[in-house]
Amino acid sequence: MGEIEQKPTPGSRLGAPENSGISTLEHGQKPPPTPSGKLMSIKIQMLDDTQEAFEVPQRAPGKVLLDAVCSHLNLVEGDYFGLEFPDHKKITVWLDLLKPIVKQIRRPKHVVVKFVVKFFPPDHTQLQEELTRYLFALQVKQDLAQGRLTCNDTSAALLISHIVQSEIGDFDEALDREHLAKNKYIPQQDALEDKIVEFHHNHIGQTPAESDFQLLEVARRLEMYGIRLHPAKDREGTKINLAVANTGILVFQGFTKINAFNWAKVRKLSFKRKRFLVKLRPDANSSYQDTLEFLMASRDFCKSFWKICVEHHAFFRLFEEPKPKPKPVLFSRGSSFRFSGRTQKQVLDYVKEGGHKKVQFERKHSKIHSIRSLATQPTEPNSEVPKQSPQSTSLTFGEGADSPGGQSCQPGKELKVSTPESGPHQSPALKKSPAGSKPADRATKAPPEEEEEEEGVRERVPQSKPQPPQPSTGSLTGSPHLSELSINSQGGTAPTNVTLSPNLSPDTKQASPLISPLLNDQACPRTDDEEEGRRKRFPTDKAYFIAKEVSTTERTYLKDLEVITSWFHSTVSTEDAMPETLKSLIFPNFEPLHKFHTNFLKEIEQRLALWEGRSNAHLRDHQRIGDVMLRNIQGMKPLAAHLWKHGEALEALENAIRSSRRLELLCRDFELQKVCYLPLNTFLLRPLHRLMHYQQVLERLCKHHAPSHADFRDCRAALAEMTEMVAQLHGTMIKMENFQKLHELKKDLIGIDNLVVPGREFIRLGSLSKLSGKGLQQRMFFLFNDVLLYTSRGLTASNQFKVHGQLPLYGMTIEQSEDEWGVPHCLTLRGQRQSIIVAASSRSEMEKWIEDIQMAIDLAEKSSGPTPEFLASSPPDNKSPDEATTADQESEDDLSASRTSLERQAPHRGNTMVHVCWHRNTSVSMVDFSVAVENQLSGNLLRKFKNSNGWQKLWVVFTNFCLFFYKSHQDNHPLASLPLLGYSLTVPSEAENIHKDYVFKLHFKSHVYYFRAESEYTFERWMEVIRSATSSASRAHVSSHKESHMY
Repeated sequence: MGEIEQKPTPGSRLGAPENSGISTLEHGQKPPPTPSGKLMSIKIQMLDDTQEAFEVPQRAPGKVLLDAVCSHLNLVEGDYFGLEFPDHKKITVWLDLLKPIVKQIRRPKHVVVKFVVKFFPPDHTQLQEELTRYLFALQVKQDLAQGRLTCNDTSAALLISHIVQSEIGDFDEALDREHLAKNKYIPQQDALEDKIVEFHHNHIGQTPAESDFQLLEVARRLEMYGIRLHPAKDREGTKINLAVANTGILVFQGFTKINAFNWAKVRKLSFKRKRFLVKLRPDANSSYQDTLEFLMASRDFCKSFWKICVEHHAFFRLFEEPKPKPKPVLFSRGSSFRFSGRTQKQVLDYVKEGGHKKVQFERKHSKIHSIRSLATQPTEPNSEVPKQSPQSTSLTFGEGADSPGGQSCQPGKELKVSTPESGPHQSPALKKSPAGSKPADRATKAPPEEEEEEEGVRERVPQSKPQPPQPSTGSLTGSPHLSELSINSQGGTAPTNVTLSPNLSPDTKQASPLISPLLNDQACPRTDDEEEGRRKRFPTDKAYFIAKEVSTTERTYLKDLEVITSWFHSTVSTEDAMPETLKSLIFPNFEPLHKFHTNFLKEIEQRLALWEGRSNAHLRDHQRIGDVMLRNIQGMKPLAAHLWKHGEALEALENAIRSSRRLELLCRDFELQKVCYLPLNTFLLRPLHRLMHYQQVLERLCKHHAPSHADFRDCRAALAEMTEMVAQLHGTMIKMENFQKLHELKKDLIGIDNLVVPGREFIRLGSLSKLSGKGLQQRMFFLFNDVLLYTSRGLTASNQFKVHGQLPLYGMTIEQSEDEWGVPHCLTLRGQRQSIIVAASSRSEMEKWIEDIQMAIDLAEKSSGPTPEFLASSPPDNKSPDEATTADQESEDDLSASRTSLERQAPHRGNTMVHVCWHRNTSVSMVDFSVAVENQLSGNLLRKFKNSNGWQKLWVVFTNFCLFFYKSHQDNHPLASLPLLGYSLTVPSEAENIHKDYVFKLHFKSHVYYFRAESEYTFERWMEVIRSATSSASRAHVSSHKESHMY
């Protein structure tokens, strides 16, 4: 008996782990074997109007057929789709995934099953695959043609113009009119032809993928998007239509929505014969009855609609598939129907965790030959699945192998992919007979992760010598993206199993900021008790560890100086893009600092060596650091002239970048290099920040030592010298921090040119939900001392934020409105021209926003008056939540907004706090940034994952609300990073079995990390600085930090 050949599954062709695909099974759960027996042929009509014949066992459940269709399409996000067909009573119903197909489709030869979109997510950016968005676009096109997606003429013309762009390409008036004459997208198309052509002219350069995205952007704002009407009557006999959406149950009169019942208000859904019953949760402010009753045409209609409601509620509201109820022993009461499949959360988690590759596919109606993604970028040779050849292919699955869609077949079962010319002899298994099937070449399968919580990218980090600065591709896929795991290797190729975030823009395969950092076990040696024994030989005096903190942070500071003096200097020297005057302003003012601090670090390390007793001179006289600090701080005074120049250098650099496109590109490319782990202009302010670190260290030393201590006098004198220097530079520092932050934010925003103007101060940025006619929608808000901007993430390679509107603060009022709108943590912002309703993620977030907005309003009132417009080209967004969202003005505004988002797609750094706040649904103020600047720390830590056995020694740098991980302090760039916003900081409990001293725990959702410090002092310091990043500082706290400290 020969061996069974094991061939790649569609899941493996996508580069997914073995147990992935479209399976809805939990980890470790085995699917039932595919039933054998007589085959039945079922015709499936695809969304592009082609038909495919699939042969499945009669007794197979509906899920086998849906999995086969998704596998045929190489569709990863198949859970949004379903199969619908007319039953024996001519009622269109969804194919039940748990019931045998033969019991649902009585006469398969005479029935055409339609593959259509079943669940419409509230935000189309949650669809990660270009193929999925293409299928959604086909569904919108189909709904337009059939009259289900009703809208005004402007919206219809805008939608059709995006369809035409995806099908025939750029504008050509003669070709456009010829194409529109042959294709009818909407019943009354002739009257809209001129407007369609006018809109199409604005889409020049837009790829088919971008057109799909913009089509969905417009369609999702329409009231009838994704709506399927079900005729019914209310208690008075009035004819109405019921529908179900991601938000809940909707009531229509004709095509006008007259009522909505959110899932949060619905307590129970049931039906009794022809009556559909909705039981609401008690609400004192509501005039509705406890139970609403609607009459439908028949019991079958009623049950069909009830099933759809159950499925929508489970898909959008539950975290996981509901468990089946136990079967009653004697009698059953009510329906046993339940939702089967992954919920939306599981789909998003799968896409986030999966390492599948982007699938290339053919657009049936498109005449454009080049198929490229939204974020065009070079791909690896095996990163795409080639099209299948016309030859018949047999995919055989051995025992335990994954079948398409994640279903495991019986040993020896085959999946036949055959053409209609295939012979009569076929294996008794699932078959499909497409018109032109083509075999897929094999692709390397990404190995499964070793630990569940390690949801990142693994890579081997070989020992190598530091390399000269080279232009970097930024992130792993060739463009910089927000990455909680910003992996950089020291040579070698980037790994292919890059994780995706459900919230990122299309086809930009970037790691989500919700994914935790992962370092290869081989990168750092595992240490345990021997490391602990070595640490116990260190001095136990707190002053020693304070001195050691000076040493470790000085190492990081020198590395940061080298970014300017070595790496950036080398880059601008090879390119003739920077004016000589600017070079003479930057580098001569940084090189003396680097030389001075190199000697300073050597002196500190020599003193620590004596203190630790690693030489012959283990004497009490060397167990001090104040004399070294005083001597070097006095030597630092002549360098103060260079420090005064750093603010001037920052301004000059930004002005030069604004006036020189070539210099702008050079600086942007340099920021993509691995060594530039922070925004470039941040490094220019490092010397000013370092003075505050010295001041804090000396304050701790003076507080620790008794006045009689030998080191107290020198420490106090050094503190007085340093306090004087900080006081002199304090005003410049505050001004430059605000200037630097405005320029950093400018790179994250689209639709605003003069953000950086004299007098403007940044106050807070963060994610809030804006209440509109479509419900709560996530928006990014930016608060300044004169205006409040609100944005959404645009369609760019770097996920920049598109400005939707502004609210001048002059004359604005703010009030809590939870009771009025029934939304937790809700605020109403009333401006002189428009009002908006927003909701925060928590009460504490709401209170922070109220405090800062009120402070900003007070500042604006004291100023000279209203600020001038600076967003003249941005669309207004001033609709109240109960207004319709299909006005002509909105559609035209969407058009201009879509063009804005497709322009200036040049990449820039994506791992900014703006993106972290967006993903973590939180906010950060300028106060928090100022505190974070002061709370910087470096040193060795031991790290352990939740399910790992040993500890890894890492060099860790804390700055900018982030932990950066290095193999050693000698590395030029970090291996990975972990943004801390949203993480909780605790000490492990007894149940976690971490029997070590000085351990703290970082926890966010399912991601848990343990870190061990070497002493009580370092443990407390890491807890202190990390806590400053995970919890916002109060305004009083920062004001005390900003004041000069005199001992």
